[in-house]
Amino acid sequence: MEILIGATILGGVTYAYNSFKRYIPEGVHAVKPFYPEKYVGKWYEIARLYTYFEKDLDKITAEYSINKDGSITVVNSGYNYKKKKRENAKGIAYFVNGSDEGMLKVSFFGPFYSGYNVIAIDPDYKYALIAGQSFDYMWILSKEPTIPEKIKNSYLELAKSVGYDITKLIWSKQNENEN
Repeated sequence: MEILIGATILGGVTYAYNSFKRYIPEGVHAVKPFYPEKYVGKWYEIARLYTYFEKDLDKITAEYSINKDGSITVVNSGYNYKKKKRENAKGIAYFVNGSDEGMLKVSFFGPFYSGYNVIAIDPDYKYALIAGQSFDYMWILSKEPTIPEKIKNSYLELAKSVGYDITKLIWSKQNENEN
């Protein structure tokens, strides 16, 4: 199965700065070309590196929709198993270098933005590997609650090759029966 990878598509180092802020780790490349209209919809989190804002959450999803101005509305949702309730966070994302590249900056907290970079995606836009602005943030997403082993392994291999510590991944629980 073919998977688009930013480094292969771009073929060189790409830097993104906004007020001298880098939104993608050095040596990591966002997918180009990128098709936002194929990316929108509901995604399930398969795995992530630890983030405080996802602490105690399972059954995490993200819903993306395109706004009239070209920005992306993001609604993250997860079940807090300690509080026994669903929690939501709404944010806004903007393309850093144009909508044909999977490099965005996203904010859930007012004027503070963080990198959200699609660094690998399958041609059908069903599975994605997302890099944050540093090697502390990474997600594997799927438009289904599971991901094929072959794709999962290729994403893990790519993440490791660019510098992510995949041994620290937290595997999200999407099923009611998972403990």
